[in-house]
Amino acid sequence: MPDSLPSPPLGPEVDPTPRPLPARVLHRGGSVELEPLHTRHAAELWEASQAPGAEPDWAYLGYGPFGDEAAMRRHVAAFAAQHDPIAWAIRPHRTGTADGWLTLMEIFPADSAIEIGHIWFSPRLQRTRAATEAMFLLMRHAMDELGYRRLVWKCHAMNQPSRNAAARLGFRYEGTLRAIKVIKGRLRDTAQFSILAEEWPARRDAISTWLDAANWDAEGRPRAPLARVAAPPLPWLAG
Repeated sequence: MPDSLPSPPLGPEVDPTPRPLPARVLHRGGSVELEPLHTRHAAELWEASQAPGAEPDWAYLGYGPFGDEAAMRRHVAAFAAQHDPIAWAIRPHRTGTADGWLTLMEIFPADSAIEIGHIWFSPRLQRTRAATEAMFLLMRHAMDELGYRRLVWKCHAMNQPSRNAAARLGFRYEGTLRAIKVIKGRLRDTAQFSILAEEWPARRDAISTWLDAANWDAEGRPRAPLARVAAPPLPWLAG
């Protein structure tokens, strides 16, 4: 008989030190600021939500649209009091008003995994430099400043704009979790994407280049599109 059985295949060893929790701090960018969400943002967020074409933006979220400013304020107050997700109001320099929100959530410091989610952009924020930079500020905070190894993006599987945004930012599609939730009385499949630590530097550099002032003309249009960067193969899965 053999002296010992062969070892089963395992993943690579990593630094198991838990990563820090995100803090409710201001994040400043070239075109936008992220302010820890507070009830003082509610009036501006309500006004932003009343722009023409805003109602369909709530279709894939578990809340909204809100019937009046008081309902928005109640939601913001409850949302701002949570520790996971941690929410920020998005204030583009172009408008000077709070025009949406986003969060870091599903925070697992021991596993070095974190998700960016609960993204709501009002119509005047959508498809702008500030919208991309808002997401990038939290992505960079999680990966570079806090040192997380895995950044996750999840969305309703039928939410094609969100799937497109994930691909544009360089998230890799991992699969679809079938019938995982009930949202507003309807069954939801969830599409899941991720960026890993070894993939992040190329994505960070591509987004930084796109956001750089040199890439924007006098009319506020990008001179070059956001470059697509192929994710490197995972070495422990090769062979």
